[in-house]
Amino acid sequence: MTHRLHDPAHDAWLRTQAHALIDAFRPSVQPDRIATLGLDSRPLPDPVQELHTVTRFVHSFALAKAFGADADAEIDAGMAQIARHRDADHGGFVWSVDGKGIADGTKLAYGHMFVLLAASSALTAGHPVAPALLAEMTDLLDRHYWDDEAGLFRDEFTRDWQPFSTYRGMNANMHAAEALLTAFEATGEALYLDRAGRILSFFAGRMAPQHGWRLPEHYSENWQVDPEYAGNPMFRPKGTTPGHSLELGRLLLQHWDLAGRPDATTPDHARRLIEQALADAWRPDGGFVYTLALDGQVAIPDRYWWPVAEAIGAIAALAKVDLQPQDAQWYDRLWSFANEHLIDHEHGGWFPELDESGKPVSRQFLGKPDIYHALQATLLPLAPGISRLADALSDRNNRGA
Repeated sequence: MTHRLHDPAHDAWLRTQAHALIDAFRPSVQPDRIATLGLDSRPLPDPVQELHTVTRFVHSFALAKAFGADADAEIDAGMAQIARHRDADHGGFVWSVDGKGIADGTKLAYGHMFVLLAASSALTAGHPVAPALLAEMTDLLDRHYWDDEAGLFRDEFTRDWQPFSTYRGMNANMHAAEALLTAFEATGEALYLDRAGRILSFFAGRMAPQHGWRLPEHYSENWQVDPEYAGNPMFRPKGTTPGHSLELGRLLLQHWDLAGRPDATTPDHARRLIEQALADAWRPDGGFVYTLALDGQVAIPDRYWWPVAEAIGAIAALAKVDLQPQDAQWYDRLWSFANEHLIDHEHGGWFPELDESGKPVSRQFLGKPDIYHALQATLLPLAPGISRLADALSDRNNRGA
Protein backbone atom coordinates (compact mmCIF):
# COMPACT_ATOMS: atom_id res chain seq x y z
CA MET A 1 0.00 0.00 0.00
CA THR A 2 1.36 3.42 -0.93
CA HIS A 3 1.85 5.68 2.06
CA ARG A 4 0.21 9.08 1.79
CA LEU A 5 2.90 10.99 3.69
CA HIS A 6 4.11 13.76 1.40
CA ASP A 7 1.67 12.84 -1.34
CA PRO A 8 0.85 16.26 -2.85
CA ALA A 9 -2.92 15.72 -2.80
CA HIS A 10 -2.89 14.54 0.81
CA ASP A 11 -0.57 17.39 1.81
CA ALA A 12 -3.00 19.87 0.27
CA TRP A 13 -5.86 18.26 2.22
CA LEU A 14 -3.85 18.49 5.48
CA ARG A 15 -3.14 22.16 4.84
CA THR A 16 -6.83 22.80 4.24
CA GLN A 17 -7.71 21.02 7.48
CA ALA A 18 -5.10 22.98 9.42
CA HIS A 19 -6.36 26.33 8.15
CA ALA A 20 -9.94 25.31 8.94
CA LEU A 21 -8.96 24.49 12.53
CA ILE A 22 -7.08 27.75 12.94
CA ASP A 23 -10.03 29.77 11.67
CA ALA A 24 -12.50 27.78 13.77
CA PHE A 25 -10.66 28.57 17.00
CA ARG A 26 -10.06 32.29 16.42
CA PRO A 27 -13.37 33.10 18.19
CA SER A 28 -11.90 31.60 21.37
CA VAL A 29 -10.31 35.02 21.93
CA GLN A 30 -12.73 36.99 24.09
CA PRO A 31 -12.07 40.27 25.92
CA ASP A 32 -11.85 38.55 29.30
CA ARG A 33 -10.59 35.04 28.51
CA ILE A 34 -9.65 32.38 26.01
CA ALA A 35 -13.05 30.75 25.80
CA THR A 36 -13.99 27.13 25.33
CA LEU A 37 -16.03 26.63 22.18
CA GLY A 38 -19.33 24.83 22.16
CA LEU A 39 -20.16 22.02 19.75
CA ASP A 40 -21.42 24.73 17.39
CA SER A 41 -17.95 26.37 17.64
CA ARG A 42 -19.34 29.46 19.37
CA PRO A 43 -17.73 30.67 22.61
CA LEU A 44 -19.37 29.28 25.72
CA PRO A 45 -20.39 31.75 28.45
CA ASP A 46 -18.51 29.94 31.24
CA PRO A 47 -16.04 32.51 32.65
CA VAL A 48 -13.64 29.91 34.07
CA GLN A 49 -10.33 29.68 32.24
CA GLU A 50 -8.03 26.75 33.01
CA LEU A 51 -4.27 26.99 32.67
CA HIS A 52 -3.77 24.10 30.28
CA THR A 53 -6.36 25.47 27.84
CA VAL A 54 -4.89 28.95 27.45
CA THR A 55 -1.29 27.72 27.29
CA ARG A 56 -2.07 25.11 24.65
CA PHE A 57 -3.88 27.83 22.71
CA VAL A 58 -0.66 29.88 22.64
CA HIS A 59 1.41 26.88 21.59
CA SER A 60 -1.05 26.05 18.81
CA PHE A 61 -1.18 29.56 17.40
CA ALA A 62 2.61 29.79 17.53
CA LEU A 63 2.63 26.71 15.29
CA ALA A 64 -0.06 28.37 13.18
CA LYS A 65 2.23 31.36 12.70
CA ALA A 66 5.09 29.11 11.59
CA PHE A 67 2.62 27.48 9.21
CA GLY A 68 2.00 30.87 7.64
CA ALA A 69 -1.28 31.87 9.24
CA ASP A 70 -1.90 35.31 10.68
CA ALA A 71 -1.63 34.48 14.38
CA ASP A 72 0.04 37.37 16.21
CA ALA A 73 -3.21 38.67 17.70
CA GLU A 74 -4.08 35.23 19.09
CA ILE A 75 -0.61 34.73 20.55
CA ASP A 76 -0.74 38.19 22.15
CA ALA A 77 -4.17 37.49 23.64
CA GLY A 78 -3.11 34.09 24.96
CA MET A 79 0.06 35.41 26.56
CA ALA A 80 -1.94 38.16 28.26
CA GLN A 81 -4.35 35.56 29.61
CA ILE A 82 -1.52 33.36 30.91
CA ALA A 83 -0.45 36.38 32.98
CA ARG A 84 -3.86 36.33 34.70
CA HIS A 85 -2.90 32.94 36.19
CA ARG A 86 0.31 34.28 37.75
CA ASP A 87 0.12 34.25 41.56
CA ALA A 88 1.41 37.62 42.70
CA ASP A 89 1.50 36.51 46.34
CA HIS A 90 3.21 33.13 46.14
CA GLY A 91 4.67 32.83 42.65
CA GLY A 92 3.83 30.28 40.02
CA PHE A 93 0.57 29.90 38.15
CA VAL A 94 -2.82 28.92 39.54
CA TRP A 95 -4.93 26.27 37.86
CA SER A 96 -7.97 28.38 37.03
CA VAL A 97 -9.29 31.94 37.07
CA ASP A 98 -12.70 33.49 36.48
CA GLY A 99 -14.25 36.94 36.39
CA LYS A 100 -13.65 37.41 40.13
CA GLY A 101 -10.01 36.29 40.22
CA ILE A 102 -8.55 32.96 41.31
CA ALA A 103 -11.02 30.08 41.02
CA ASP A 104 -8.62 27.24 41.90
CA GLY A 105 -5.24 28.13 43.36
CA THR A 106 -3.73 24.65 43.18
CA LYS A 107 -0.20 24.55 41.73
CA LEU A 108 -0.16 21.55 39.41
CA ALA A 109 2.95 20.41 37.57
CA TYR A 110 0.67 19.49 34.66
CA GLY A 111 -0.40 23.10 34.19
CA HIS A 112 3.09 24.51 34.68
CA MET A 113 4.49 22.22 31.99
CA PHE A 114 2.13 23.82 29.52
CA VAL A 115 3.30 27.28 30.58
CA LEU A 116 6.82 26.12 29.69
CA LEU A 117 5.49 24.81 26.37
CA ALA A 118 3.71 28.08 25.61
CA ALA A 119 6.76 30.15 26.52
CA SER A 120 9.03 28.01 24.34
CA SER A 121 6.71 28.10 21.33
CA ALA A 122 6.08 31.83 21.77
CA LEU A 123 9.85 32.37 21.81
CA THR A 124 10.14 30.58 18.48
CA ALA A 125 7.33 32.82 17.21
CA GLY A 126 9.24 35.92 18.33
CA HIS A 127 6.90 37.08 21.08
CA PRO A 128 8.59 39.79 23.21
CA VAL A 129 7.38 38.43 26.57
CA ALA A 130 8.50 34.86 25.86
CA PRO A 131 12.16 35.06 26.99
CA ALA A 132 11.24 36.31 30.46
CA LEU A 133 8.44 33.77 30.83
CA LEU A 134 10.73 30.93 29.77
CA ALA A 135 13.39 31.99 32.28
CA GLU A 136 10.76 32.29 35.00
CA MET A 137 9.37 28.84 34.29
CA THR A 138 12.78 27.20 34.13
CA ASP A 139 13.65 28.55 37.58
CA LEU A 140 10.25 27.75 39.07
CA LEU A 141 10.21 24.15 37.85
CA ASP A 142 13.72 23.65 39.16
CA ARG A 143 12.90 25.05 42.61
CA HIS A 144 9.54 23.40 43.22
CA TYR A 145 8.97 20.39 41.00
CA TRP A 146 12.20 18.80 39.78
CA ASP A 147 13.42 15.75 41.72
CA ASP A 148 16.98 15.34 40.51
CA GLU A 149 17.52 12.04 42.27
CA ALA A 150 14.57 10.47 40.47
CA GLY A 151 15.04 12.43 37.25
CA LEU A 152 11.33 13.24 37.29
CA PHE A 153 8.92 15.98 38.33
CA ARG A 154 6.76 16.09 41.45
CA ASP A 155 3.08 16.74 40.85
CA GLU A 156 1.14 19.10 43.09
CA PHE A 157 1.22 21.75 45.79
CA THR A 158 -1.17 24.09 47.51
CA ARG A 159 -1.27 27.68 46.42
CA ASP A 160 1.49 28.58 48.94
CA TRP A 161 3.66 25.61 47.86
CA GLN A 162 2.81 23.15 50.60
CA PRO A 163 2.77 19.50 49.50
CA PHE A 164 -0.70 18.05 50.04
CA SER A 165 -0.20 14.59 48.54
CA THR A 166 2.53 12.12 47.68
CA TYR A 167 1.04 11.44 44.26
CA ARG A 168 3.42 11.11 41.33
CA GLY A 169 2.15 10.78 37.79
CA MET A 170 3.13 9.92 34.26
CA ASN A 171 0.90 12.50 32.57
CA ALA A 172 2.59 15.61 33.98
CA ASN A 173 6.01 14.13 33.27
CA MET A 174 5.12 13.18 29.72
CA HIS A 175 4.01 16.75 29.03
CA ALA A 176 7.15 17.94 30.80
CA ALA A 177 9.18 16.01 28.23
CA GLU A 178 7.15 17.64 25.46
CA ALA A 179 7.74 21.13 26.87
CA LEU A 180 11.43 20.49 27.56
CA LEU A 181 12.03 19.28 24.01
CA THR A 182 10.28 22.39 22.67
CA ALA A 183 12.41 24.55 24.98
CA PHE A 184 15.55 22.85 23.68
CA GLU A 185 14.45 23.46 20.09
CA ALA A 186 13.87 27.13 20.92
CA THR A 187 17.11 27.73 22.85
CA GLY A 188 19.63 24.94 22.29
CA GLU A 189 20.14 24.69 26.07
CA ALA A 190 21.32 21.16 26.85
CA LEU A 191 19.61 21.08 30.27
CA TYR A 192 16.21 20.82 28.62
CA LEU A 193 17.25 17.92 26.39
CA ASP A 194 18.93 16.09 29.27
CA ARG A 195 15.90 16.31 31.56
CA ALA A 196 13.52 15.23 28.82
CA GLY A 197 15.78 12.25 28.21
CA ARG A 198 15.75 11.22 31.86
CA ILE A 199 11.96 11.32 31.95
CA LEU A 200 11.59 9.32 28.76
CA SER A 201 14.19 6.81 29.88
CA PHE A 202 12.21 6.08 33.05
CA PHE A 203 8.92 5.47 31.29
CA ALA A 204 10.03 3.97 27.97
CA GLY A 205 13.22 2.31 29.17
CA ARG A 206 12.05 0.97 32.54
CA MET A 207 8.30 1.04 33.07
CA ALA A 208 7.08 0.00 29.63
CA PRO A 209 9.24 -3.16 29.30
CA GLN A 210 8.22 -4.22 32.82
CA HIS A 211 4.49 -3.88 32.05
CA GLY A 212 3.99 -5.43 28.65
CA TRP A 213 4.78 -2.20 26.81
CA ARG A 214 1.94 -0.43 28.55
CA LEU A 215 2.54 2.64 30.72
CA PRO A 216 1.22 2.72 34.28
CA GLU A 217 -0.14 6.20 34.94
CA HIS A 218 0.07 6.50 38.74
CA TYR A 219 2.92 6.19 41.26
CA SER A 220 3.76 6.61 44.92
CA GLU A 221 6.20 9.16 46.29
CA ASN A 222 9.16 6.83 45.66
CA TRP A 223 8.00 6.08 42.10
CA GLN A 224 6.50 2.67 42.69
CA VAL A 225 3.45 1.84 40.56
CA ASP A 226 0.18 2.47 42.41
CA PRO A 227 -2.27 0.12 40.63
CA GLU A 228 -5.29 1.11 42.73
CA TYR A 229 -5.07 4.88 42.36
CA ALA A 230 -8.08 6.52 40.71
CA GLY A 231 -8.37 10.31 40.61
CA ASN A 232 -10.02 12.87 38.33
CA PRO A 233 -11.70 10.79 35.58
CA MET A 234 -10.41 13.08 32.85
CA PHE A 235 -6.83 13.67 33.99
CA ARG A 236 -6.13 10.72 36.28
CA PRO A 237 -8.26 7.67 35.44
CA LYS A 238 -7.27 4.34 36.93
CA GLY A 239 -4.96 1.98 35.07
CA THR A 240 -3.27 2.89 31.79
CA THR A 241 -4.22 5.37 29.08
CA PRO A 242 -3.22 4.06 25.63
CA GLY A 243 -3.35 7.53 24.13
CA HIS A 244 -0.42 8.49 26.36
CA SER A 245 1.64 5.61 24.98
CA LEU A 246 1.04 7.07 21.53
CA GLU A 247 2.16 10.53 22.68
CA LEU A 248 5.18 9.30 24.59
CA GLY A 249 6.29 7.07 21.71
CA ARG A 250 6.41 10.08 19.40
CA LEU A 251 8.24 12.19 21.99
CA LEU A 252 10.77 9.38 22.39
CA LEU A 253 11.56 9.60 18.68
CA GLN A 254 11.71 13.40 18.83
CA HIS A 255 14.27 13.27 21.66
CA TRP A 256 16.30 10.59 19.87
CA ASP A 257 16.44 12.76 16.75
CA LEU A 258 17.42 15.92 18.66
CA ALA A 259 20.13 13.98 20.53
CA GLY A 260 21.74 12.98 17.24
CA ARG A 261 20.17 9.52 16.88
CA PRO A 262 22.72 7.94 19.27
CA ASP A 263 21.43 4.34 19.25
CA ALA A 264 19.45 1.81 17.24
CA THR A 265 17.15 0.65 20.06
CA THR A 266 15.05 3.79 20.60
CA PRO A 267 13.01 3.45 17.38
CA ASP A 268 12.22 -0.15 18.35
CA HIS A 269 11.08 0.93 21.82
CA ALA A 270 8.92 3.67 20.31
CA ARG A 271 7.36 1.25 17.84
CA ARG A 272 6.61 -1.30 20.56
CA LEU A 273 4.92 1.33 22.71
CA ILE A 274 2.85 2.68 19.85
CA GLU A 275 1.89 -0.65 18.32
CA GLN A 276 0.93 -2.11 21.72
CA ALA A 277 -1.46 0.80 22.23
CA LEU A 278 -2.92 0.34 18.76
CA ALA A 279 -3.43 -3.37 19.32
CA ASP A 280 -4.89 -2.94 22.81
CA ALA A 281 -7.17 0.01 22.32
CA TRP A 282 -8.56 0.23 18.77
CA ARG A 283 -12.22 -0.72 18.87
CA PRO A 284 -13.79 -2.95 16.21
CA ASP A 285 -16.09 -0.04 15.31
CA GLY A 286 -13.21 2.44 15.23
CA GLY A 287 -11.68 4.85 17.70
CA PHE A 288 -9.69 4.12 20.83
CA VAL A 289 -10.94 3.04 24.23
CA TYR A 290 -9.94 5.57 26.85
CA THR A 291 -8.33 3.35 29.50
CA LEU A 292 -7.12 -0.18 30.15
CA ALA A 293 -6.44 -2.15 33.28
CA LEU A 294 -2.76 -2.92 33.82
CA ASP A 295 -3.29 -6.36 32.26
CA GLY A 296 -4.59 -4.79 29.04
CA GLN A 297 -8.29 -5.43 29.58
CA VAL A 298 -10.60 -2.59 28.57
CA ALA A 299 -11.61 -0.46 31.56
CA ILE A 300 -13.28 2.65 30.09
CA PRO A 301 -14.46 2.05 26.50
CA ASP A 302 -15.37 5.70 25.81
CA ARG A 303 -14.00 7.23 22.60
CA TYR A 304 -12.34 10.65 22.60
CA TRP A 305 -10.79 12.66 19.80
CA TRP A 306 -7.33 13.17 21.21
CA PRO A 307 -5.99 9.57 21.07
CA VAL A 308 -6.87 9.45 17.36
CA ALA A 309 -5.04 12.75 16.80
CA GLU A 310 -2.02 11.51 18.77
CA ALA A 311 -2.00 8.20 16.90
CA ILE A 312 -1.76 10.09 13.59
CA GLY A 313 1.31 11.96 14.82
CA ALA A 314 2.86 8.80 16.24
CA ILE A 315 2.37 6.76 13.06
CA ALA A 316 3.69 9.61 10.95
CA ALA A 317 6.85 9.67 13.08
CA LEU A 318 7.35 5.90 12.84
CA ALA A 319 6.87 6.02 9.08
CA LYS A 320 9.48 8.75 8.67
CA VAL A 321 12.06 6.67 10.57
CA ASP A 322 11.36 3.19 9.18
CA LEU A 323 8.22 2.81 7.09
CA GLN A 324 6.46 -0.52 7.56
CA PRO A 325 3.39 -1.76 5.65
CA GLN A 326 1.22 -1.51 8.77
CA ASP A 327 2.12 2.17 9.13
CA ALA A 328 0.43 3.01 5.83
CA GLN A 329 -2.62 0.97 6.79
CA TRP A 330 -2.93 2.61 10.20
CA TYR A 331 -2.37 6.10 8.83
CA ASP A 332 -5.21 5.69 6.33
CA ARG A 333 -7.46 4.03 8.91
CA LEU A 334 -6.94 6.82 11.42
CA TRP A 335 -7.57 9.67 9.01
CA SER A 336 -10.60 7.92 7.54
CA PHE A 337 -12.11 7.56 11.00
CA ALA A 338 -11.28 11.15 11.94
CA ASN A 339 -12.74 12.48 8.71
CA GLU A 340 -15.96 10.49 9.05
CA HIS A 341 -16.62 10.78 12.79
CA LEU A 342 -14.51 13.50 14.45
CA ILE A 343 -14.01 16.42 12.08
CA ASP A 344 -16.91 18.86 12.27
CA HIS A 345 -17.25 19.71 8.59
CA GLU A 346 -20.04 22.19 9.28
CA HIS A 347 -18.74 24.30 12.17
CA GLY A 348 -15.02 23.48 12.25
CA GLY A 349 -12.90 21.78 14.88
CA TRP A 350 -13.17 18.17 16.02
CA PHE A 351 -15.91 16.63 18.11
CA PRO A 352 -14.28 15.56 21.38
CA GLU A 353 -16.38 12.53 22.26
CA LEU A 354 -18.53 9.92 20.52
CA ASP A 355 -21.39 7.81 21.81
CA GLU A 356 -21.78 4.10 21.09
CA SER A 357 -23.37 4.83 17.73
CA GLY A 358 -20.47 7.07 16.68
CA LYS A 359 -22.34 10.35 17.11
CA PRO A 360 -20.99 13.39 19.01
CA VAL A 361 -21.93 13.53 22.68
CA SER A 362 -20.98 15.72 25.67
CA ARG A 363 -20.44 13.60 28.77
CA GLN A 364 -16.84 14.05 29.89
CA PHE A 365 -16.04 17.22 27.95
CA LEU A 366 -17.78 20.58 27.66
CA GLY A 367 -17.86 21.71 24.04
CA LYS A 368 -14.67 21.51 22.00
CA PRO A 369 -11.89 21.76 24.59
CA ASP A 370 -9.01 23.04 22.45
CA ILE A 371 -7.26 23.11 19.10
CA TYR A 372 -4.01 21.52 20.31
CA HIS A 373 -4.32 17.80 19.53
CA ALA A 374 -6.17 18.16 16.24
CA LEU A 375 -3.91 20.89 14.87
CA GLN A 376 -0.78 18.86 15.59
CA ALA A 377 -2.36 15.88 13.83
CA THR A 378 -2.63 17.98 10.66
CA LEU A 379 0.80 19.62 10.96
CA LEU A 380 3.10 16.82 12.11
CA PRO A 381 2.69 14.78 8.90
CA LEU A 382 3.55 17.85 6.82
CA ALA A 383 7.04 18.14 8.34
CA PRO A 384 9.77 16.10 6.64
CA GLY A 385 11.40 15.13 9.96
CA ILE A 386 10.41 14.12 13.49
CA SER A 387 11.66 17.14 15.43
CA ARG A 388 11.76 20.96 15.15
CA LEU A 389 8.20 21.15 13.87
CA ALA A 390 7.98 24.95 13.99
CA ASP A 391 11.17 25.35 11.98
CA ALA A 392 10.00 22.79 9.42
CA LEU A 393 6.65 24.52 9.00
CA SER A 394 8.36 27.88 8.63
CA ASP A 395 10.70 26.48 5.98
CA ARG A 396 7.75 25.07 4.04
CA ASN A 397 5.90 28.36 4.32
CA ASN A 398 8.91 30.35 3.10
CA ARG A 399 9.26 27.99 0.13
CA GLY A 400 5.57 28.38 -0.65
CA ALA A 401 4.98 24.65 -0.21
